[in-house]
Amino acid sequence: MTCASLESAMLRWVHAPNKGVRRVAILLFNDCSLQGAGVIAEVFRAANDLATSGSGAWLYDVSFLSADGGMVTSSSGLRVWTDGLDARHYGGFDALYVAGGKGAASAARDERLLGWLRRVRRNTAMIRPIAEGRAVLESASLPEDRDGSARRQPASAANGTRAAEQGVVEVNDRLESIRSALAMIKRDLGNATARSAAERLLSDSCTNLAPLLGEDGGMSPGDKVRAAARWLQENCQQAISIADAAQVAAMSERNFLRRFKMEMGITPSSFLLHERLAVTCSLLTESELPVDKIARRTGMGNGDRLAKVFRKRMRISPTEFRIQSRRMAGE
Repeated sequence: MTCASLESAMLRWVHAPNKGVRRVAILLFNDCSLQGAGVIAEVFRAANDLATSGSGAWLYDVSFLSADGGMVTSSSGLRVWTDGLDARHYGGFDALYVAGGKGAASAARDERLLGWLRRVRRNTAMIRPIAEGRAVLESASLPEDRDGSARRQPASAANGTRAAEQGVVEVNDRLESIRSALAMIKRDLGNATARSAAERLLSDSCTNLAPLLGEDGGMSPGDKVRAAARWLQENCQQAISIADAAQVAAMSERNFLRRFKMEMGITPSSFLLHERLAVTCSLLTESELPVDKIARRTGMGNGDRLAKVFRKRMRISPTEFRIQSRRMAGE
């Protein structure tokens, strides 16, 4: 989903009936990013729609929370109404997500918020950060669960050691959070409902849904790499990383790097840069957008970085390329 459609989704969100079946909370704060949080909320909303059209056996009650409650202003300027943190939540949640975004650094210094997290963690089955949200969990000294199993249930010492060794960093990306939401839906409502919810919301940004649903579908390593390459191509204008693509391929990042080079003859980073430059060239030729704005729209950061990369790869500045390409088009 695009950022704009995600923001629209946040505005459309309506809480599911409070039947206490599955309690899901998304912790927001000022200057948070709604991109990952919006997808997760909409995944559960889609599952609610699909469930109530059938047996209605399961429903997800999703709430947006913040330290003080009331309106929270996201990094995109969209304002979202939230509930405050209080003792009502000490019973815990089936799933708790911590939003990402540049405001996470400030949230990680909010002792009241950190204390609340430590308190509700005791009775919360699964807690996951969305991208920069990991900083909040790290400040609270709370590593998230990798497999979605309930912390209120005893865990073996071996499992605890593995979680500590793997750490928070390995599971901090947006795709892993979406995967955990779909895993819960799959467990509660079945694979068909989970797939339908994913297809309804993510088909425009993820051509390969199998990894998000925990499915291999008999795909060979080469098939997985090519699917990840298509995903990189279709999402090159977004703030994505090679770690995200490795998740799409359902591979470790190290294995993905090796397999991608073998299959495509180029590293994933070079492939992503090539696709971003292709979009950049198109915008330089066909639009009047300033170079700095084009850089932001194509995932190239800012105008200075784009100019540096452009000169290195194209042997010409973006402005000179624009002039020459238009001159040639007019001939």
